[in-house]
Amino acid sequence: MASVDGEKVVSNKQVTLRDYVSGFPKESDMYVTTGTVKLKVTEGSNAVLVKNLYLSCDPYMLDLMRPTTSLDATYFAPFKPGSPIAGYGVAKVLDSAHPNFKKGDLVRGVTGWEEYSLIAETDFLFKIEHTDVPLSYYTGILGMPGMTAYAGFYEVCSPKKGEYVFISAASGAVGQLVGQFAKLLGCFVVGSAGSKEKVDLLKNKFGFDDAFNYKEELDLDAALKRYFPEGIDIYFENVGGKTLDAVLLNMRTHGRISVCGMISQYNLDEPEGVKNLMDLVYKRIHMQGFVVTDYYHLYPNFLDTVLPGIRDGKIVYVEDIAEGLESGPAALVGLFSGRNVGKQLVVVARE
Repeated sequence: MASVDGEKVVSNKQVTLRDYVSGFPKESDMYVTTGTVKLKVTEGSNAVLVKNLYLSCDPYMLDLMRPTTSLDATYFAPFKPGSPIAGYGVAKVLDSAHPNFKKGDLVRGVTGWEEYSLIAETDFLFKIEHTDVPLSYYTGILGMPGMTAYAGFYEVCSPKKGEYVFISAASGAVGQLVGQFAKLLGCFVVGSAGSKEKVDLLKNKFGFDDAFNYKEELDLDAALKRYFPEGIDIYFENVGGKTLDAVLLNMRTHGRISVCGMISQYNLDEPEGVKNLMDLVYKRIHMQGFVVTDYYHLYPNFLDTVLPGIRDGKIVYVEDIAEGLESGPAALVGLFSGRNVGKQLVVVARE
């Protein structure tokens, strides 16, 4: 530890973007470097200095590794080659010039992939009020993925007891929660995933009525007819492509499709076409995309639903934890090959 002008300066390990990415991301598209940071905020700046504890790996981050992004520029800006990448995380406040945050506060929000971050834009930084649950949960079940599951299922799908629900990428950070929300409401729930281990999790850990490994199904339409002989009322879409095409054939009249993501399409030079869109017309299906930031005002309602479920064991959550910033690039890239089991996050420090 050194000092500059009487202020402490420490080394700051960072995950930096090497260059813009096209197609499938590679670990070599990022590298770990070490900079320095002052442990003091400039007075009058409104900035907050934090020590990062947990970082969230999320599919949308790939879009920010490209020179232009289709994501809402109000909330997301493309990463810059030669600079640290950023994402949702959990951190501890070391110093603050902002009236809403003080030293020692635990916070969640957008932060850098580095040991320490000076956060000048604090619109998406929130104080953590409930610390009787694991702090890492604020990257997942109590963070952006959890809010995504809540908004996409309850607000977009308007679910009712007894309905038939299908979830793709169902063991991921969002899907595992959507399935549990649906079961708590009294729905019949089936999920798809990409390995036997994940299918077992869905059935034995998360309480899905059934699940299947989509890699073992040569005919997805036939598979869905097997699991949903009466059709699907609600489809929570995380995959796109051939899965969406097969689901459209199996939707019931007045069904709802909540489009959260399409991970099968993210790395394709040419997106796959969808052939069965006329089913939207014939069956009067409501298909809606959504962005979680539109629903952040509902976070208190979300906590009222989820926190009691966590505390009494009615809602469970599986995390895939990578240790240390050095493991960050591999953990993030692994999302796109399905290497993670549950919510992927990186531990920078535990306190």
